[in-house]
Amino acid sequence: MSTAKPLTTTLRRPLLGALLIGLVAASSPALSHLPAGQLPTLAPLVREVTPCVVNISVHGRVKEENPLYRDPLFREFLDVPRQLEREFQAAGSGVVVDAQHGYILTANHVVAQVATAQVTTKDGRHFVAKLVGRDPATDIAVLRIQQPAALQAIPMGDSDALQVGDFVLAIGNPFGLGQTVTSGIVSALGRAGLAKQGYEDFIQTDAPINPGNSGGALVDLRGQLIGINTAILSPGGGNIGIGFAVPINMARRVMEQLVQNGQVRRGRIGAVVSDLGPHAGQSESLPLATGAVVSDVAHGSPAEQAGIHKGDVVVAADGKPIRSATQLRNMVGLTPVGSRIQLTLAHNGAEHTVSVEVGPANDGSIANERQR
Repeated sequence: MSTAKPLTTTLRRPLLGALLIGLVAASSPALSHLPAGQLPTLAPLVREVTPCVVNISVHGRVKEENPLYRDPLFREFLDVPRQLEREFQAAGSGVVVDAQHGYILTANHVVAQVATAQVTTKDGRHFVAKLVGRDPATDIAVLRIQQPAALQAIPMGDSDALQVGDFVLAIGNPFGLGQTVTSGIVSALGRAGLAKQGYEDFIQTDAPINPGNSGGALVDLRGQLIGINTAILSPGGGNIGIGFAVPINMARRVMEQLVQNGQVRRGRIGAVVSDLGPHAGQSESLPLATGAVVSDVAHGSPAEQAGIHKGDVVVAADGKPIRSATQLRNMVGLTPVGSRIQLTLAHNGAEHTVSVEVGPANDGSIANERQR
């Protein structure tokens, strides 16, 4: 199975193949009767949102293990260095979300090896942006321009309100070509399992996105930001209509912690949960199709103190329906330590709500929380 690949473009690598000049298609007969200027178009929306999307260029030096060092002969007699340094240069995208303070959301892997980046706006202005913080687990990072000088911020939408089939636009800097807009629909929601670790709840879209789109905007037809483009599923590295974006509700919660703390301080409640399948629902005599069933509770954990027991099914958190164990893990993990989360539990046909204080992830009593 092909793995999801981050979308940063390496500029040192030449573009493969010549650029194709598209042929202008003949107008549809169904639209030929409309006067000029009245054809269906997304141009007004595009004009509104594209100034909020920026190109990001990074360069620096990175240390790598010297392959010759693995050979005992070379290591002993030729005194080869253990590490080598190489220069790198890459491009990605970002989205201005706070013009007043100069904050830009992007993908972590775009800026993972740098402290500063060059930001270019649609109108050609160049800025140096400093790294505020980054979170590899969600692939989200925040940059800040110290003198934001008339930046335009995009309004944030509500990714929880998305439905499969909603129209979306993807805006970014594919292959370092410059700002590019593509369109498609939301193909699926709640995608996870693309990496061995991390907090995943991806929006899947068929809007064409390619290397260099990382950190760019996924926008709905209201002109609101609903996702940060982060990865594609492709056997050859190019677009095949399966792209992924971090939902903006998740990205916003990560950004709040990065701006406040410089890092994400994740919490745990000490409950091991798994997806509620049809057989689990039948065994518990619950008319439920989705949720997260508690399979274990750590002794002395916040979950135990709140009265959560093995066999309980978490059906909602802070009033939002829980469809999977991954979703619950994401919500708990991004709830600030010390805050309380309201969990609605179902057991033996009855529901009740408990308030759980989120503890720190390094608390020994809850460190083993995981998804099965």
